Amino acid sequence: MKLHRITLLVGLMILTLGVWTKAMAFAPNEKFHRKIKVACVGNSVTRGYGLSKPEKDSYPSQLQNLLGDDYDVQNFGHSGATLLTKGHRPYVEMPEYRQAQNFDADIIIIHLGLNDTDPRNWPNYRDEFVTDYMALIDSLCKDNNPQVYICKMSPIFNAHPRFKSGTRDWFWQIQEAIEQVASNSNAGLIDLHGPLYSRPDLFADAIHPNIEGAGIIAQTVYENITGDFGGLSLAPVFNNQMVLQQKQPIPVWGKANSGTKLTLTFDQQKRTCTADEHGNWSVTFDPVAAGGPYRLKVKSNRNESIELDDILVGEVWICAGQSNMEFQLKQAIDALAVIDGASAFPNLRLYNLKGIVRPDNASWDSTTLVKVNQLQFFEGKWKRSNPHDAAQFSAIGYIFGRQLQKTLKVPVGLIQISVGGAPAEAFIDRKTLEFDPYMVDVLTNWKQNDFIQDWCRKRAATNIELANNKLQRHPYEPAYIYEAAVKSVAGIPVAGAIWYQGESNAHNAGHYKHAFSALVKSWRMAFNQAEMPFYFAQLSSLSRPSWPWFRETQRELALTIPNTAMVVTSDLGDSLDVHPRHKIEIGERFANLALSRDYGLKSIPAGGPAIRTISRDKGKVILSFSGATQLKTSDGEPVRELEAAGPDGLFHLVSARLKDNKIIIDSKDQTIEQVRYGWQPYSRGNLVNENGWPASTFELECTKQLTTKNE
Repeated sequence: MKLHRITLLVGLMILTLGVWTKAMAFAPNEKFHRKIKVACVGNSVTRGYGLSKPEKDSYPSQLQNLLGDDYDVQNFGHSGATLLTKGHRPYVEMPEYRQAQNFDADIIIIHLGLNDTDPRNWPNYRDEFVTDYMALIDSLCKDNNPQVYICKMSPIFNAHPRFKSGTRDWFWQIQEAIEQVASNSNAGLIDLHGPLYSRPDLFADAIHPNIEGAGIIAQTVYENITGDFGGLSLAPVFNNQMVLQQKQPIPVWGKANSGTKLTLTFDQQKRTCTADEHGNWSVTFDPVAAGGPYRLKVKSNRNESIELDDILVGEVWICAGQSNMEFQLKQAIDALAVIDGASAFPNLRLYNLKGIVRPDNASWDSTTLVKVNQLQFFEGKWKRSNPHDAAQFSAIGYIFGRQLQKTLKVPVGLIQISVGGAPAEAFIDRKTLEFDPYMVDVLTNWKQNDFIQDWCRKRAATNIELANNKLQRHPYEPAYIYEAAVKSVAGIPVAGAIWYQGESNAHNAGHYKHAFSALVKSWRMAFNQAEMPFYFAQLSSLSRPSWPWFRETQRELALTIPNTAMVVTSDLGDSLDVHPRHKIEIGERFANLALSRDYGLKSIPAGGPAIRTISRDKGKVILSFSGATQLKTSDGEPVRELEAAGPDGLFHLVSARLKDNKIIIDSKDQTIEQVRYGWQPYSRGNLVNENGWPASTFELECTKQLTTKNE
């Protein structure tokens, strides 16, 4: 804290010296008493629209409190003002504009552009925006030489009535224009969008922040004009005992007060950098050999330092999803010996981002509700494998990582991000949802719309029923888990992700086809890998009527999204329990899949039979499979749950014989147009390959051209 005050004092002295110099030239008698004058130029967000006491709670007023008595902050915001001079309410025609000119400010903060998204403005006069903005800056600076900062706009959220009709697209076009203005004019650029984009709970009308939101704006402006960003820190993912991805450059990043010079060392490599005007810094180390332990040291020229020990380099995987991925090792069948032996794998490291409260059928207290809104739902640190932490880690994830570590003989790091009951939409970033023409509608009043399953919405309503904020957030909310957890690890190199989720989306398989595709796209952007491996579990068997259709959608997704693959689990289900306990087997299947596909161990069985072609021949329907040289049944009995339908679309059980990698059905002079297998919510299908791996359930038209990706 003392260091932060010293930093602020030094910055204040430098800025004040400039003010004194100017004061001596024009008003010698005031040279030691003149305050630093800050003009806040803007629209209704600056004015404090919607706040009960804008004179006290608007961002300029809160900025005054942060800066203290040596500053004079004045609010020159005008509600509804446009930056465009041909807009419907140009700022340059407002009385606050003249007042700002006459204020003779030392620092000018401009936050305009939100009202220019109106269809009366941007579509007509967009070509004049940059010119008008630069003219505004010049007119505010004509009588002196103030420091000017222009702001990237605070968010406009999807609940805004014009969001889809133009505001969404024009907003981002204006943001780009603002960046161009900053570059052209050499003005400082303050990002008000980033700190608020994950906080829709602060915007009752989707555009105007409440007191807390105005406070975030004030804090952001304060940091940028003083350079005080709280001192040296690393991004949250960097901890003692972590694992970094091998065979890839190693990025390290964090925050520091602007202008801070940093020296970092890692494995005899040395890097230097300087925190930029926004307090951001980053370096990249060359790849190092798998193993360790390594040490990371960060030192600043302001006597700050951070040291991380026991860092390993190997393979890093994300284990994510809802309750079946969250399902703890201690709950799995035959897990006791695995837990007891966990200390024998010190090179297996676990980063369990665990929720501070479970979304059970209970009301959350006020402290929890506030933390959830502030995106403080997840907690966790990297840990060496040990019985206590292994027992509480994802059973699937732990077995997956342990098998990789045993086979590859390199360290393995697992990052768990799972929330029981969470729908897929919660794991997708907001911008992907906003701009996907199908997925954008999941953001609209998510607590009422049918994209989110009814029981999820009811559970969330129970959890947050004591909240005072009508926009109270919840982990089931679209984008929430991404913003609270995925974002905190985004950017580190990873080998891939394993995923077990879908139970909370099984009511609408058609929608899930879009949601899952958007999820994979979102994560691949987050981790800077266009084809990051993304492997997922097909839903197991359970007596829920919609599950056959949902499993078929999952099978089709594995065939259409590049570098994905599916682990079949229908043979390990429980007819009455959505959380089957045979998780060790599923973890092993995931591991085999990764070892075969990503690590070149082709001799390892990595999947079950997959339908390849359907053909007719002399009154017979022949189904051939990839992933099998010898089809068989798991129990030696005839293949079960094989059905066919003719032109009437009515399915009936049929008998078949197995030969090599084929199923042969005798049509008995009846035309078969469709075939399906295992088409029951709780399937007892018994078709496997020579390695005992099960076939996916499926339904196909005999005349349909089959997709055979990933053969």
